[in-house]
Amino acid sequence: MAGSGKTQPNRPKPPTKDTDSPRKPLQVMHISRKEEQGKLQENEEDSLKRNTVDEAPNNFEEVFEAANAPNKPSRSHNKTSSNDFEFGNNPNISMGDLLESEGGEDNGFNSPNFAERSVDDFDFDEEAFLEALNENEPIGSTGEIAKGSVIGIESDGVYVDIGGKAPGFMPKKECGLGVITNLKERFPKGLEVEVLVTREQNADGMVTISCRALALRKSWEKVMQQEKNGEIVEVKINGFNRGGVTCDLEGLRGFIPRSQLDLGQNHESLVGKSLTVAFLEVNPDSRKLILSEKKAALLAQFSKLEIGQVVEGKVLAIKPYGFFIDLGGISGLLHQSMVTNGSIRSLREVFNQGESIKALITELDPNRGRIGLNTALLEGIPGEILVEKEKVLAEAEERAVKAKSLLINKKDENSK
Repeated sequence: MAGSGKTQPNRPKPPTKDTDSPRKPLQVMHISRKEEQGKLQENEEDSLKRNTVDEAPNNFEEVFEAANAPNKPSRSHNKTSSNDFEFGNNPNISMGDLLESEGGEDNGFNSPNFAERSVDDFDFDEEAFLEALNENEPIGSTGEIAKGSVIGIESDGVYVDIGGKAPGFMPKKECGLGVITNLKERFPKGLEVEVLVTREQNADGMVTISCRALALRKSWEKVMQQEKNGEIVEVKINGFNRGGVTCDLEGLRGFIPRSQLDLGQNHESLVGKSLTVAFLEVNPDSRKLILSEKKAALLAQFSKLEIGQVVEGKVLAIKPYGFFIDLGGISGLLHQSMVTNGSIRSLREVFNQGESIKALITELDPNRGRIGLNTALLEGIPGEILVEKEKVLAEAEERAVKAKSLLINKKDENSK
């Protein structure tokens, strides 16, 4: 076979007597999960007890090891500050365990009243805090009125101490109404002045102030109140143009249109003269101050009238809604509903144009120039003026006494 040149494959050897012996059954280890968990829990508790007895770890790495490897024996630690560590992820480590230091040192956090300390325990002084805020608060907001004293005068303006970090500066043109030729005479050092802040402080803490702006503000406030009260004022004419004349009122430039002048045909001759005028328009935003001489005459007549007064006049015109009565330069309206308490088919059944009548004033509106008249209140019975007009008008003053008291009581109730 050796000469054949072919190699024979390795054949397995026959089993020996030992291998032919019967095999032992496999040993199976039974592991109880409940018992294993109990052992793990006991190991963790033992580790925590040892960590509690030993010195607490003082850095992050040691805390991490103690929290995540409870079965590993603890190493010796160097004593460090209690503020150099962070909390681990183990929920069984309490705040007291981590903050406890060797020798029972009190690091401030172990104080039993630490969590209960109030704001007052930290030496907080509210008065000092508010005082510091006031010291750093900017002085002088735009539109604010300030008081101060003159501390310096230059050729282009005046410096005033208003209590800020730097004095306020008032340009020469803002020192007052009109032209001021000598600043030193007008603003001596130490003079107490009241000014209006026109520009807030710059980088140097200086604000721009003005006496002129404050005077103009007060002037507008005054004329607005005069208009509201329906007052009549006197002005001096200082100029004219094609549309009318100009005047000065409380330092403000006023304008009177030619149509509002009694002598509008020759208005140039009014320069230098004084006129009595009333207000037509007062607008500080647009700086419009428009006055009227004719309205002043009207208001002067209104000042002689009052509600409940009996007036006499002539029928000026008859309209579908009532009568216009001329009361001597001013006219009143006798509305159709105020003529009689009876029923009428036509207004001409009662009064004719040009006829003299007497009526009771029931409404006065000087701003709109309105006068409301009434003859129905003079009647004793409804419709009396239709049958006994002469008697009613002749006894108008006596009959108006009772009606006047009713009108006054009604006016008081409406004003409440």
